[in-house]
Amino acid sequence: MTAIPTTATTAAPPGPAVPRPRGGVVQSARDSLVVAKRNLIRMARIPEVVIFGLIQPVMFVVLFSYVFGGSISVGGSTSPAAYREFLMAGIFAQTVTFATAGAGAGIADDMHKGLIDRFRSLPMARGAVLTGRTLADLVQTTLTVIVLAIVALLVGWHTHTSLPEVLAGFALLLLLGYAFSWIGALIGLSVRTPEAATSGGLIWLFPLTFISNAFVPSDNMPPFLRHIAEWNPFSATVQAARVLFGNLPPGYEAPQAWPMQHPVWASILWSIVIVVGFRTLAVRKYRSATA
Repeated sequence: MTAIPTTATTAAPPGPAVPRPRGGVVQSARDSLVVAKRNLIRMARIPEVVIFGLIQPVMFVVLFSYVFGGSISVGGSTSPAAYREFLMAGIFAQTVTFATAGAGAGIADDMHKGLIDRFRSLPMARGAVLTGRTLADLVQTTLTVIVLAIVALLVGWHTHTSLPEVLAGFALLLLLGYAFSWIGALIGLSVRTPEAATSGGLIWLFPLTFISNAFVPSDNMPPFLRHIAEWNPFSATVQAARVLFGNLPPGYEAPQAWPMQHPVWASILWSIVIVVGFRTLAVRKYRSATA
């Protein structure tokens, strides 16, 4: 009887271990940092953008301090020094929010040049392109605020609280700037050219910043505008910064509106709502624009 030959199966040698990709939050954070680094390198290669971004807030500090300083009553005083301390929180807030136009123009420029399409071809988190851009803008805004604070100290601005409180005030300002950069991202994704993004990023900022307590006390406004100013997220952050810097006039009584009575909490809540809402809209717009 002839035995039936059997075929021996030889197991293949194990190949090299393939690293498991990091997904979810870790992958998105890593991709966002890569995009942020790319944007920071590009900003460093175009220093005139940073320089021009510094000129406007410095001009506002000098002009408002010396031109309007003795003309506006703050807490019953028309002292230029009193107005200068009242003013600076508003200038800081205006500076961080006006970075919105730059964020929108940068994203619109990337869309116009087809860079977003190249990013889309890479295995990366979809929201990382926008998150990286807003983080890079936050770094640039931080540098601008540092320079602006130095200029403010040179023209006579002072804080009257502890260092942690002062740092907390600047943190709230930067949080507001980061929140508004997501509004700029949505605008940049919604227009066709960087020029349109710049215009669209500024046209709504002027009424937002001027119908507020940034440059004049809201008590002197007509009732309708006063209510808008007191519930304005911009006003909440300005008021919180003044509290944390110790820049409220002597004998100052805050308006009865809740954001003015609790400005720190109001500033945090407004910024979180803006980040969550406009980040969701911007990422959705990004996906539909590159689909």
